[in-house]
Amino acid sequence: MELLSFIIWNGSPEIFSFPNPFMDGQFGLRWYGLLFASGFLISQQLLYFIYKKEGKPEKDVDTLTIYMVVATVIGARLGHVLFYEPERYLSNPLDILKVWEGGLASHGAAVGILFALWLYGRKKKPGQSYLQVVDRIVILVAMTGALIRIGNYFNSEIIGKPTNSGYGVVFTRYVTEIIENDGFVKSVSFAKGDPANVHEGYPAIKILIEFKGGGTVDEASAHNYLQGRVTSLFSFNPYIREHIHNEGNLDYGIAPLENGQLGAVINTHGIPRHPSQLYEAFSCILLFAFLWWIWSRQKENLPPGKLLGIFLIVCFGLRFIYEFLKENQVDFENELPLNMGQWLSIPLVLLGVYILWRSYKNQPAISKVGE
Repeated sequence: MELLSFIIWNGSPEIFSFPNPFMDGQFGLRWYGLLFASGFLISQQLLYFIYKKEGKPEKDVDTLTIYMVVATVIGARLGHVLFYEPERYLSNPLDILKVWEGGLASHGAAVGILFALWLYGRKKKPGQSYLQVVDRIVILVAMTGALIRIGNYFNSEIIGKPTNSGYGVVFTRYVTEIIENDGFVKSVSFAKGDPANVHEGYPAIKILIEFKGGGTVDEASAHNYLQGRVTSLFSFNPYIREHIHNEGNLDYGIAPLENGQLGAVINTHGIPRHPSQLYEAFSCILLFAFLWWIWSRQKENLPPGKLLGIFLIVCFGLRFIYEFLKENQVDFENELPLNMGQWLSIPLVLLGVYILWRSYKNQPAISKVGE
């Protein structure tokens, strides 16, 4: 079994942080937020380019950007609330506003964007019918979707199922945060272990711990901490057990580090998982390139609905497939024959097929008008 090329991902979701002056805790900039915002900024510039090439008013781009930002955030949030955790949020409605705690659904964003652009299309601007506008927007949505999924990777969320393939990823962020927040540990890092040491299909990894100095932790308290607290975490904490496979007693060693601080090495096994976030990100990049290529060839002669149909079929068709490789987001999905993401993808794919069929059906008449 070849597991030598698996990846250990211990990246921080934060670019930087500093103490919050208004309340306890930290305030900082996260990769997810930066990538999310960058998607809209890049989309705006690309839409300026599209409108300029097609001779449309560039000032309309600013209005469309506002529609897009508001529709994406509200649609994605309400989609998560209604599709995944309705009981939690409907019993605590104010929690719906806490977007920073996570909980955005791409299917909700899709519905929100389509509805917002319908509102925009009611203005009946020349050359900007509903389908004509949406066709241009979905090009940008594909690119923004790629950036958002990369942000999910930095957050170590929307993880895939365990895999024995060489490109699996052991997500260790939660292990690091839980141990570092205990108060005894200064830092946690990870390294691959003995390639021959594979237990039940899980590869060996080493967890490297540096304890806090200044006399806070001596060797006896370090042993007690590892044998008690860490052993318990590895056995019962669900966030750790998703990524670390450890049975029985903890295998570890304690020794002074080069900097004089006390350190420990824990020998255990990681659980490589499909990097489903990166699968979707790569697919979105290819979809963006394909849609851009079609637009660049046809521009104003593009049959209305063609790009929208392709986007819905490819994006949500692949989403349906990728869901087989992903862990369910909420417990009730475990009882369903298909998870929520798959059920929500089916109508969007069928809608895409219908729109694309109508687009090709109307193409000859549109071509004559263009001639």
